[in-house]
Amino acid sequence: MPEPPGFGPPLHIHHDAAEVFYVLAGEYRIFVNGEERVCPEGSFVYIPAGVVHGFRVGDKPSRKLNIYSPAAMVGYFDELSAALAQGNDDPDRVTNIAAKYSMEVVGPVPENYV
Repeated sequence: MPEPPGFGPPLHIHHDAAEVFYVLAGEYRIFVNGEERVCPEGSFVYIPAGVVHGFRVGDKPSRKLNIYSPAAMVGYFDELSAALAQGNDDPDRVTNIAAKYSMEVVGPVPENYV
């Protein structure tokens, strides 16, 4: 399912996994270590473990493929989805789920990132 325009997580770090984005449709703005890149369909982005990053969907619904290596995030999205489906969007709960999978939220993506 496409992600809506403007959607994206806060800036975060995966301490034990590299992350890859492959843009299948639309456009994403990827934020990595103080730099912002516009990534149209067909873009491939590699983010090493331990690097601060985030993203925002561009002006139209977009889709991407994420790959984590090693597969350290297995279970994270299931747990997060289950908590949100139960109406549990408490920031502490969300932070605890992230920490369980060695992900650290470091803050929101700034409005004017660069």
